[in-house]
Amino acid sequence: MINDYMEQSNRAKAVVHRGPNLLLLVLVYSALLAASLIVPSVLRHGAGYVTPYEPVERIRDFFAASPAAVRVSAFFIFGSSIPLGLYTATVASRLGFLGVRAAGTYIALFGGFMAAGALAVCGAFIWILSLPTVIASLSVVQAVNFVSFLFGGMVFSVGLGLLIAGISVTAGFTKLLPSALVAIGLAVALAGELSSLSLLTYPATVLLPITTFGGLLWLIAAAVILPKRRVVEVEHA
Repeated sequence: MINDYMEQSNRAKAVVHRGPNLLLLVLVYSALLAASLIVPSVLRHGAGYVTPYEPVERIRDFFAASPAAVRVSAFFIFGSSIPLGLYTATVASRLGFLGVRAAGTYIALFGGFMAAGALAVCGAFIWILSLPTVIASLSVVQAVNFVSFLFGGMVFSVGLGLLIAGISVTAGFTKLLPSALVAIGLAVALAGELSSLSLLTYPATVLLPITTFGGLLWLIAAAVILPKRRVVEVEHA
């Protein structure tokens, strides 16, 4: 019996997925996202953010008051797109390594890159709002602010929802994640997709922070729980 056990052990080998650490990537993303909110607020001495739906004169005054804070916000938002994109590529690679052969992996890949790209565009347009020549025109301020809001809000949330849905469905079917975490992920993903209704009605924007921060916590949990090892059979001559 001992010989049989040793023979089985020799035929099985645990291999580790090679790639960036998922938890480290999502923590860097979290830190940059938090910095994009906290640091500009400190530079503005606690002044609250304005929404694109407020009077355009107030929006212009808000951005004109502290261009340095606007540039810092743009820097951190743009920067957060990089670890999110790397997380997306790594988690898709991890699922393939673990034997997942389903469309959900590619849905997650598409959604994650969509969300990362939306953050990059949002950061770039926010930086534009730090330019004095742009601030001089009310109509340009309003247009640029709406573009940054749409990409950083609705477009990002829809992409993040697809990322989480793709991971949840594939990892759920293959039992790589607990069913409770899968259910939570699908709920967050649904909120992300329904946030697209904000194009039709303003109250739907309430789903944006739910998707952003709920999705962040879910990505952290998935990074901790998703296996990074699998057992393979080793053939001996």
